[in-house]
Order: sequence, then structure tokens, then C-alpha cells
Amino acid sequence: MPQEMIALLMFSTMLVLMITGQRVFGIIGVVGVVAALALWGTGGQAMGFSASMKLMKWYPMLTLPMFVFMGYVMSETRLAEDLYKMFHVWFGPVPGGLAIGTILLMVLISAMNGLSVAGMAIGSTIALPELLRRGYDKRMVTGVIQAGSSLGILIPPSVVLVLYAMIARAPVSQLWLAGLMPGLVMAGLFIAYIALRSALNPRLAPPLPPEERAAYTRAEKMRLLGAGLLPLAIFAAMMGPFIYGVTSLVEASVVGVGVTVLAALAKRRFTRQVFEVATRETLAISCMFMWIILAALSFGAVFDGLGAVKAIENLFVGQLHLNPWTILILMQLSFLVMGMFLDDTAMLVIVAPLYVPLVARLDLGLPPDQVLIWYGVLYTITCQIAYLTPPFGYNLFLMRAFAPPEISMGDIYKSVTPFVLLMAAALALVMLFPEIALWLPQTLQVK
Repeated sequence: MPQEMIALLMFSTMLVLMITGQRVFGIIGVVGVVAALALWGTGGQAMGFSASMKLMKWYPMLTLPMFVFMGYVMSETRLAEDLYKMFHVWFGPVPGGLAIGTILLMVLISAMNGLSVAGMAIGSTIALPELLRRGYDKRMVTGVIQAGSSLGILIPPSVVLVLYAMIARAPVSQLWLAGLMPGLVMAGLFIAYIALRSALNPRLAPPLPPEERAAYTRAEKMRLLGAGLLPLAIFAAMMGPFIYGVTSLVEASVVGVGVTVLAALAKRRFTRQVFEVATRETLAISCMFMWIILAALSFGAVFDGLGAVKAIENLFVGQLHLNPWTILILMQLSFLVMGMFLDDTAMLVIVAPLYVPLVARLDLGLPPDQVLIWYGVLYTITCQIAYLTPPFGYNLFLMRAFAPPEISMGDIYKSVTPFVLLMAAALALVMLFPEIALWLPQTLQVK
């Protein structure tokens, strides 16, 4: 059988098995292992073993459980709730202020956790009931929370970028810095949209009534400001030494965990139950990601051995004569289609063995060491869009699980339309102006 047909058979088999609903890492790993044994006999078992050793030796992987643990401690000890109270008081008098505060809350939660689901859970349990009680339009608030929570996979410390770094063999620190500016640009677009729409139609997002504003004294506002800025101080304590080269990436994650636990102890909220929940959830998520990476590496090794990347490059460039930018756009569109059915990690491990080497070979006008950094940001933004794309966007169903009964699935679908358009605009900006993503890593040169 020709190598191209073998690669196509592996890829199609994997997609068919996805329909069974089995674990993603199991499907990818089984296809990779079976293909390796069928192609190379008993010697093919060395591919999986080699992948596991590569994973165990990847030092930055130690940051994954640290950041996940930190995020769960923030959530379980209600430090995030303090942050939202601050935004409630300081932004409430402005039309749309609570929605703007929710976006800022999501930005800071993203900087603590790196997972979209954490922002969705916090936003749905803390912000959503308050926004609805204040008379905010239900479609606006569900769209705000879904779009804001998607920032967790772009703003550092993004867990998805850690996974991409392992597969693309790119430095995690450079990817995190590259994701920061696009994440802030996207958050700025969300805030501008909310402010403009609220100004044009204040009934959609009414400000706090004057009598409630008067209930907060200046001293109370300052107290809430101090409590709310605590998560920002934790982030600064963690990332500041890392950016200036005092700590390594892994050491910075440990500092973040230590400061978060100390802050929770100081507020007398770090109980045995909090520790147990955070530890269990961290273990579950870390193991899931490690199994997915292991399966992806095994699958990718078989693809590399078949020369599938060269075959696809020859198809696009040699036979179809597509220019590099057309190929890049087709890649992004494929992510959007897959995002209707799969989550971000599944999308990455399915196509990364094909797309990442191909992007490195395309002439996109960027140095080779920067192309994969830039493409990692493009992939992540596209995943954010896919999270909100009907009919099976990941965040759409998370919102359905968290939302009250009066918010229908139709409301959830309609609520994301303006935010998907804003994300597409941000994606176009980063594609047209790679400096948005590459300026910070080039300036700081963190290893």
C-alpha cells in the first residue's frame, strides 16, 4: 500500500473511532500503536516507549499541575469572588460596567489557571446570577461569559499552549509571551463592543442605581479594591521574577502556587476540603493531558516515519499549486470545522503531526524559529472561535449546563454571534500583523 494511503487510512480510522465516544487519548494511541506494529513488526513498540521517555524528560511539563492546582485553590477559596465584588463596585455605575468587569475577571482568572473551563465555571456561578438579577439582557451576559472564558487558553499560563509546545518542540515561555498581547487585544475588543452597545441601548446593561452606589463608602471601596487586586499581586509575584530571569518557568509556577496558598491561609480559607478537592482535580487533569500528549507523540512518530508531511506538502504546493497563505487559511478553516465536534486538545493531537511540520516549511516571510510560535497563537485563537461555533461548540454546552432554565439553547447560540465575529477580527489582525504576537517574545527573549 502506498505511504499516502496508509496515512489516510490512519487518519480516517481515528475520525471514525471518535464517533464511538471513547477517550481521545485511547483512540489516538491505539491507532498509532497498531499502525506501528503493522508497519514495522515488533520493533514498532519502541516508538511508544520512546515517546513516553521523551514526555518524562520534558521539564516544562512540571508547570502543568502547578498552574491547575493554583487555579482550583483560587476557585475553592473564593479569591475569585472577591475579585468580582471589586469589579461590581468600581464598574457598576457605568452602563455595561458589570459585563466589562466580567471580562476583566476572566482575564485575571485566565492568568491564574490557563483553562477555559475554569473561567466558565467561575463566571457562571459568580457573575451570571448577579448580571441577570441586575436586569442585564440574558443573551448579552451568556455571550460575555462564554467569550471571556475562552481567553483562558490564550492568556498565559495557557495549558493548551503547553500541549502545543510539546508537540511542536517550541519553547513554552516564548509561546506564553506570544499569547499575551493577542489575548489582551481580544479582551479589549470585547470591552469596546460591550461599552458601545450599552451606550446605544442602556436597557441591555443598566448601571447600578444611585441608592446602591451611595451604600458603598469610600473606605469600603478601597477595602474591596485591596481584596480584589490580590489575584493580580499573585500573578505579578509569579511572572515578574520569571520575565526578569530570576526564576525559571517551573520555578515561577511553584512561586505562584506558594503565594496563592499563603494568600488563602491569610484569609483563613485554605481548609482540608479545599486542599483535597484541588489535589484530586489537579491529578485528574494532569493525567489526562499527559496521556493525550503521549498518544499524540506516538501517533506523530508513525506519521513522520511514513513521510506523510512531505506527501501533503507535495499535494498542496506541487500538484494544486496553492500559495502559502492559502494553505494557512485552509488549515484554520479545518480547525473551525473540527471545533464543531471536538475539543481543543483533540483537534491539536489529530492534526498537529501534519500541520506543524508543514507550517515550518511554508515561506510565510518569518524566521523559522518564529513561525511555529506565531502559528501556535493562530491555532489557539481558532480554537477559541471553535469553542463558540454551533452546533457543538465546547463552551455552548458548558453554558447550557451552568445556565438557569430561562436561558434556552437558542439564546446561547445567538449570544455568541458578535463575539465570534470579534474573535475572527482578532485572528485576521494577528495573521496580517504577526508583530502583535511576536513583539513581546522578541523583546524579552525569555528562554
